[in-house]
Amino acid sequence: MLLAIDCGNTNTVFALWDGRRFQGTWRIATDWRRTADEYFVWLSSIMKLTQIEASVSEVIISSTVPRVVFNLRVLADRYFNCRPLVVGKPECRLPVAPRVDEGTQVGPDRLVNAAGAFDRHGGDLIVVDFGTATTFDVVDDDGAYVGGAIAPGVNLSLEALHMAAAALPHVDVSRPSQVIGTNTVACMQSGIFWGYIGLVRGICERIRAERGRSMRIIGTGGLASLFGQGDVLFDRIEDDLTIHGLTVIHAFNKETA
Repeated sequence: MLLAIDCGNTNTVFALWDGRRFQGTWRIATDWRRTADEYFVWLSSIMKLTQIEASVSEVIISSTVPRVVFNLRVLADRYFNCRPLVVGKPECRLPVAPRVDEGTQVGPDRLVNAAGAFDRHGGDLIVVDFGTATTFDVVDDDGAYVGGAIAPGVNLSLEALHMAAAALPHVDVSRPSQVIGTNTVACMQSGIFWGYIGLVRGICERIRAERGRSMRIIGTGGLASLFGQGDVLFDRIEDDLTIHGLTVIHAFNKETA
């Protein structure tokens, strides 16, 4: 059984893949201080509670937080007796190498998104990932990651707005009933929601124009479904795209070993 681990700046997702489907997927807050023993106790407990009996024999990790990787490596070595694949490290091969400026380090999550999206939808894609940052990943016709854009994440923008303007409260991200807000909360929700709709549409249109071709837009990340409501932003929304990409990269490395 493969344990796929996607560690983002805010949350870390653990998923068990049996080669055909995911047996279980669980999320925990990302904390670089969490030890391998703590990971194992949490994972064992949640598997027992969900009545999943599985023997992990392989591990693959994607992490945008470098300090977390050490303890995840220890988890794989100590409790699952295996050496994990870590996306972005030389020993972890990609189906197609990224084509970016020489010396550029591409975020592992973006490489994984490209692999997962190409496997499901083919090439000429824009993957919009709503995470701590909102990222735009451009996937070429052969599956290569060829660049993109990075914008502040939705929740990050709301937090910055609240911290910089003392009179503005914390608000939930939701689709407002109308664009013109008639109170402070409604005004903030409108600005965030319709502002990000405009941001996503504008960047994607410019990417298409720059590439000179039709490109499908794939939405992923926790807020993708919200921003797909009532507005045709995405051709497809994939909640599990990053985790799926990890299984694709793992399978490729096994085939080419």
